[in-house]
Amino acid sequence: MTSATPFIDTARSVIRTEAEALMTLADALDDTFRAGVDLLLNAKGRVIVTGIGKSGHIARKIAATLASTGTPAQFVHPAEASHGDLGMVTRTDVVLAISNSGEAPELANIIAFTRRFDIPLVGITTAPNSALGSQCDVVLRLPDLGEACGTGVVPTTSTTLTLAMGDALAVAIMKHRAFTAEHFRDFHPGGKLGAQLTRVSDLMHSGAALPLVSVDTSMPEALIEISQKGFGVVGVLDSIGSLAGIITDGDLRRHMSNRLLDLTAQDVMTRSPRTIDPNVLAQEAVGIMNGLTGERPVTCLFARDPGTDGPPLGLIHIHDCLRVGLG
Repeated sequence: MTSATPFIDTARSVIRTEAEALMTLADALDDTFRAGVDLLLNAKGRVIVTGIGKSGHIARKIAATLASTGTPAQFVHPAEASHGDLGMVTRTDVVLAISNSGEAPELANIIAFTRRFDIPLVGITTAPNSALGSQCDVVLRLPDLGEACGTGVVPTTSTTLTLAMGDALAVAIMKHRAFTAEHFRDFHPGGKLGAQLTRVSDLMHSGAALPLVSVDTSMPEALIEISQKGFGVVGVLDSIGSLAGIITDGDLRRHMSNRLLDLTAQDVMTRSPRTIDPNVLAQEAVGIMNGLTGERPVTCLFARDPGTDGPPLGLIHIHDCLRVGLG
């Protein structure tokens, strides 16, 4: 069996080479980077990201990152641009073109298009005097450190540096625009990230779906409300509509006797129940319901404005959270 040591040594060498290159790039950033950010920030249209080959793959990711962090962006394939897709580029856009050597012939037409119509052009390249670099309004220069493959022909270090430069642009713009997790959730409602950024108000049941009775409601009526609404709980309101208590399966078991049906909701309810702010992340509600705060686990929580004795605004159930991937 072949020893794994040479493979591990190679892998470590690649990662260290790329890590050192990233530090070199970070140290080399100057006012040119700020100029590039300014051009992208001031675009009235979109950021058109383009590149061919491995640079094209990186360009797609950069466009996606920009778009998901509040900067309208679109990838345009340079070869397709030469066959009609230049119509996707408008005079209100900024073009971000990527080429390690700066000499990719496929970029020629889109570069010429930006010059003809005075569209700002930002380039990411190792060669500021190349066909790309010499035409750019701003050149974001990458350090030319060779590739981590050792042969100099496999894009490795160069693509890592390009991706990092794109991330740096996107995050710098994002911070300038005070782009928050709430904004990110608007653009990314699906998947694990979307679930983690979901608020209680997004999942809670409200209005007619809420299981509610008054303090003087008879227990037969309260049991019907619990059964009809299907949450295994009913909220008990006082005379001014505030949440005075709740009745759960546990409360029913504690009062189980021949007299249960002769009682009122007020006689059976648990007073001062735990509630949650509808504006907090649903993940926080999951922690409370799972008992991670040190209190007894529960299956649901009524939501109401914090610091008030106001009426319940909604109810969130653990099943609602599990349905979107929280739990």
